[in-house]
Amino acid sequence: MLGYGAGYKIILALFLGVCIIKLMTQQTQKGNGMKILVACEYSGRVRDAFIKQGHDAMSCDLLPTDSPGPHYQGDVFDIINDGWDLAIFHPPCTHLAVSGARWFKEKQADGRQQAAIDFFMKLVNADIPMIAVENPISIMSTRYRKPDQIIQPWMFGHGETKATCLWLKNLPKLVPTDIVDGREARVHKLPPSPDRWKLRSTTYAGIAEAMAQQWSNL
Repeated sequence: MLGYGAGYKIILALFLGVCIIKLMTQQTQKGNGMKILVACEYSGRVRDAFIKQGHDAMSCDLLPTDSPGPHYQGDVFDIINDGWDLAIFHPPCTHLAVSGARWFKEKQADGRQQAAIDFFMKLVNADIPMIAVENPISIMSTRYRKPDQIIQPWMFGHGETKATCLWLKNLPKLVPTDIVDGREARVHKLPPSPDRWKLRSTTYAGIAEAMAQQWSNL
């Protein structure tokens, strides 16, 4: 028969064990079970990178997904308030990127540029704890604010140049994972084709993997 002191120690040990298990479970859920929205993505590349890390990730676009997986085909604002922990947004850059500056006057006159700005800002201001908004060099550096970070494919294993701006909310800057040689502007040299715009907008695999790995345990 156990004495009072021994019984107390057993109860205390069990209590501490339960507390430790609960804490570990919470940390696991936080690190490996986030609910993630990847919007304006048809390729599924960023979505799939997060799924590989154990997250509940879904892509969203007006187009169907090119890669089978969780995908909402429709307006992102239909689902933007569905309790996401993290959102990665890739808003269309056609009317914002400085590479198309020669058409700005026309786009300002007919309202296309302002509509693109409004869409960008609605994503930035979404009620989601952690947000990354991705775009090329664009007028949003002045119409909104300078990006938190500008990354290049060659920082993540792809020997190419394509400056990509990241505006971050409660997220750390991405750390380069594989700096390689090569500075070819491949996507800017793609020949005309029906899929040229899709090829230019697809996230590089190395960048998608870096996002999933570095933003998984926050």
